[in-house]
Amino acid sequence: MKICIVAEGCYPYMVGGVSGWINSMIKSFPNIEFIVLAIVAGRKQRGKFVYELPENLTQVYEVYLEDQDWSPDRRERHKSRLKKEEYQELLNMVLNRKTDWNILFSMFHRESLSVDDLLMGPDFFQIARKCYESRYPNIVFSDFLWTLRSIYLPLFLVLKTNVPKADLYHCVATGYAGVLGSMAKFFHGSGLLISEHGIYTREREEEIIKANWVKGIYKNIWIDQFKKMSSLAYEKADMVTSLYGHAKELQMELGCPEEKIRVTPNGIHVENLENLPGKLDEDAAYINVGAVLRVTPIKDVKTMIQAFAFAKKEVPNLKLWIMGPCDEDKKYADECFELVQMLDVKDIEFTGRIQVKDYLGRMDFTILTSISEGQPLTILESFAAGKPVIATDVGNCRGLIYGENDAFGAAGILTHIMNLEEISQAMVELAKNENRRITMGEAGKRRVNAFYRMEQMREVYEDIYRQFADEKKLEWSQEPFEITQK
Repeated sequence: MKICIVAEGCYPYMVGGVSGWINSMIKSFPNIEFIVLAIVAGRKQRGKFVYELPENLTQVYEVYLEDQDWSPDRRERHKSRLKKEEYQELLNMVLNRKTDWNILFSMFHRESLSVDDLLMGPDFFQIARKCYESRYPNIVFSDFLWTLRSIYLPLFLVLKTNVPKADLYHCVATGYAGVLGSMAKFFHGSGLLISEHGIYTREREEEIIKANWVKGIYKNIWIDQFKKMSSLAYEKADMVTSLYGHAKELQMELGCPEEKIRVTPNGIHVENLENLPGKLDEDAAYINVGAVLRVTPIKDVKTMIQAFAFAKKEVPNLKLWIMGPCDEDKKYADECFELVQMLDVKDIEFTGRIQVKDYLGRMDFTILTSISEGQPLTILESFAAGKPVIATDVGNCRGLIYGENDAFGAAGILTHIMNLEEISQAMVELAKNENRRITMGEAGKRRVNAFYRMEQMREVYEDIYRQFADEKKLEWSQEPFEITQK
């Protein structure tokens, strides 16, 4: 059985929750051959892997959202117009109407079709004109046309992709990954599994709303684009997984049929984070607060820094460890460094990339101030190490901290997003109460052992993978996958 993992903007180019999950999944099934279809911004990222690839991952294919049109030479190709049914379905798609995507999949795989020619040609111009006249007549048409071209360029490049053949396409999001998986299912007749760690449409919507590069009504146009891609993925998928119950409800609100959805919680190697070495001599004077994250806007590190500055005034021996890469968004990371200097707050350590188990035992508690999450692995890792967690009320953080189907008790403190007072007060409360930290840490440890072990997650996905194998009449072997020498 060959499984193609389709991932956008993560594995194997950067560390983090979803990337770590993909790497663990591949390693958990040494009997399966995996390939990866990785969606990245551009060719500058080509081959810049930060993971040592597992032996059963045999190939990484790349799709670029910012790229040249590699169609045949302009002088040699036919300048053909769209067929009537192609034009109609492209119009339906742009107008957010019910679309026969199979016609579009075939259209973009015509050798004579050029993305550049299509976007700059009369057919797309007429489609843009009809969309403008019916929905956006009060804005400047030239601005609208160029915005539409910029929106559809990455999607059209994705649709031109020759997807490698596999038995199952496992997309780790909807969006562009879901488009590729849906197209692969059409061309290869393979199974399609969508696993959402965060709800892709909602996350993109939050980013667009906060973005400065897009204004006014154009925000809605971009948001609609992501919604239509997710709708396609939900429609074509054989199965869709979510990490927790509320995420399932959100998927259903966005149009995913309930009967397709299966809740599959995350899992971690708990044993790797048990009995970690404790504080070093240099830590003895401090209450250590750990934040394992990528220094990016979605993690809202600025709020964390400001809240820490307030808490430190009341608890002078607090120390904040921000543990994770700072090179994913260098501009934002620089702004965080500048904020620390501007506030003149001491005892904030940016470690860069680390091995979590080298530091987690030294922490008294951990913190996560994200504005969007799924089911954060960093919280599960903290629980495995017996550390309580302060987290914002996003994703499944509430369920992890307070429990959903257990009586283990609170394993930390939940706060509202960007609420400096609540977050700083939570730091003060845990810093001042060692017994509370111990009790909460024990609750978290019991919870992660009961519900979020890697073995449990593997059992769930083995059942899913075997179900697909049975449906496609594929042989399932427990023997480790080996590359056959020809």
